[in-house]
Amino acid sequence: MTDFLLELWVSALIELSKLRSKTRTNQAWSPGQRLKLLLMAYNGARNTGEDVRTQEMIRQFQRVLGAENLDLSVLTFDPARSSGYFEGSSQVSLPSIFPPFLWREIPKYDGVVTAKGALFQHTFANASTALMIGAMGLASNQGRMSIAYGVEAGQMDKLVAKMTQRYCANSLLILRNPESQETLRNLGVPSELGTDVAWTFEPLGAEYGQRILRKAGWDGAQPVLAVCPNRPFSWPVRASIAKAAARLLTGAYSEDHYRSIYFHNSGAEAKAAYRHYISGISSAVDRFRKERKVFPILVGMERLDEDACERISDCLGRAPVITSDQYNMFELVGILRCCHMLVSTRYHAIVTSMPALVPSAGVSMDQRIANLMRERGQPELVVSVTDQELEPRLFEILSKLDAQRECIADGIGRTVAKNVKAMAQMGMRIQRYVKERYPELPVRCGGCNWKNFVPPLSASLQKLVETYEPRPGD
Repeated sequence: MTDFLLELWVSALIELSKLRSKTRTNQAWSPGQRLKLLLMAYNGARNTGEDVRTQEMIRQFQRVLGAENLDLSVLTFDPARSSGYFEGSSQVSLPSIFPPFLWREIPKYDGVVTAKGALFQHTFANASTALMIGAMGLASNQGRMSIAYGVEAGQMDKLVAKMTQRYCANSLLILRNPESQETLRNLGVPSELGTDVAWTFEPLGAEYGQRILRKAGWDGAQPVLAVCPNRPFSWPVRASIAKAAARLLTGAYSEDHYRSIYFHNSGAEAKAAYRHYISGISSAVDRFRKERKVFPILVGMERLDEDACERISDCLGRAPVITSDQYNMFELVGILRCCHMLVSTRYHAIVTSMPALVPSAGVSMDQRIANLMRERGQPELVVSVTDQELEPRLFEILSKLDAQRECIADGIGRTVAKNVKAMAQMGMRIQRYVKERYPELPVRCGGCNWKNFVPPLSASLQKLVETYEPRPGD
């Protein structure tokens, strides 16, 4: 019910902004000023994937629009946990009760860019989706730039779907796969095809990653298998004033508390499903490591993943646990890229490992990993978190990662090259979008070279793209 009220509150503010925009003149950018943009994602939670996406979006925008032309601000849930991130921007703290914040904050900017990966879907939290839609709707009504950048659409609750239809139709929506486009097309909402924005991320090098693995007990010879679980049945997070009050007064619901008035999904069914998930992954990995002599590590891409990592680690006789609370995004992704195989419920563990051609597979809680595997031409490398045959199916997948590593790496390389080029197309689109609205902004023209529209590429990524980019007639 509290989520429903938040969604109604945000909707009411957007409707009110329509009336307000008819009677007031909005402050407009003028030549000589920097373009003020608010970048909104799931930052400040030590979610490595979202932090990487924001990092690369900043680098790309600075490249295609000129860092000297931009005044960037990044939304964060916890400034302490995002401290030191996102060079070239300032950080804005998001309060737990966010509708009044949106009303005050959006008019301060020339545009809003939302980049939460799982934006138009109910997998993680309707409240965060309402936050992003609210920002886009308010910006659009006030004549400001309103952009969703490299996001995904999936199943939505009815009210969220109606908010998307009503308040996002005039925004520039760049989605990262055709399946997401189809979802919005069914709602009558126009969108454009792009990609994720994490492909160009450059972590620390192999020397660092190998050093951390050796410190964790790796002998330097065994193949390293990274397992990246999460708590798939603890989502979505929902707002509840009643639970918040009960927790404050009696301590009830403390185990399920996320932050402020927000609580994880819980109950006997969720706990049973979680036990099956942990048991299935643990048993498959244990069987595989005994047969193939691999060195397993558990990697928590978000600090909330630590519980799943510790449980699986216990089942494996205390396999090493590495989490985003211990290591920043540059360090953690550097470690992933030194692994020899990877299986993950976290989408961005797979994406950020792919530029190193790490053979990877998914234990998927929604369509995102399945969509990625379909794009790679490897749909057999994913199993659902709810699959009753999780253990044998995952063991079979792990065996394929080992036996077919060269073929799998080839599909990965082609997908990375394709998506880096797609990022360049997104950069071109953003430059056109901004110039249409602010023709006097002194944006440097990137010419015909696609590399001018992506963040500066590392030598290894440039070589990968040159090796795997599609040739005429392919």
